[in-house]
Amino acid sequence: MIDEDELTRLVACAQAGDRASLERLLTRLRPTVVRRCSRFLPHHADAEEAAQDALLSISTHLHDYSGRGSFLGWVTVIASNAARSTYRSMRRRAEDSHAFLPEGADPRTTSVIAGTRLDLMDSLTALEKRHPALVESFVLRDLGDLTYAQVAEATNAPLGTVKDRIHQARRFMRDRLADDR
Repeated sequence: MIDEDELTRLVACAQAGDRASLERLLTRLRPTVVRRCSRFLPHHADAEEAAQDALLSISTHLHDYSGRGSFLGWVTVIASNAARSTYRSMRRRAEDSHAFLPEGADPRTTSVIAGTRLDLMDSLTALEKRHPALVESFVLRDLGDLTYAQVAEATNAPLGTVKDRIHQARRFMRDRLADDR
């Protein structure tokens, strides 16, 4: 785990332009970012690809972090978005190559897109289309492992609203995943 005081110091120094602090910060964050990406993309190489994108985004947008809210919450948002973006890119490539599942394969557990959980990612895509306001809170809480309070802080929404969004998203996801069985 990253020591909060060290993290705060590294962020401040990196934002001030200290390249060594930025490198150290990214090195410290890497395992956390890979873990977050692995929640979406269990195949290690895919999670690594998404983590690289997330770390690049963190380094180029570090000046945007204002100190309001948890830094690790901010990192979780970036890592989650990078993993979802990597999934969408992999899905487009698979569709373009006309990949298909072998006869008798279960599409919920067998992926033509290496290392993805098609059932989860397809359900997230459906949630995003039908209820876009619910996605971010759900992803941060259930896939990003943030507390309800951290999600409220990261989304700048009241705690009660966050809890309701997560409840609605969980019900949608549960129903959607149950229908796929």
